[in-house]
Amino acid sequence: MIDIRAIDDLAQRLAALVPGNLAGAQDDVGSTFKATLQAGLGKLNLVTREEFDVQRLVLLRTREKIEDLEKQLVALEQALTRVTAGH
Repeated sequence: MIDIRAIDDLAQRLAALVPGNLAGAQDDVGSTFKATLQAGLGKLNLVTREEFDVQRLVLLRTREKIEDLEKQLVALEQALTRVTAGH
């Protein structure tokens, strides 16, 4: 879900950029910006920061496990080489 406060803030900042002679239209422009931003961002396949952080942690743990498995594989290969070289 998109953070509505961030969209509101962005819409307000964009509306503030409207030239002074259109100041009366700033509220309408701000509402239009907000609706447009929500619609546009809603079409994107975005994840929340929380979901991103969870997946980042999963990836980090997976990398650690792969590194451990690689170390174990190297140790097993070395042990196998010693055993087969001894025969």
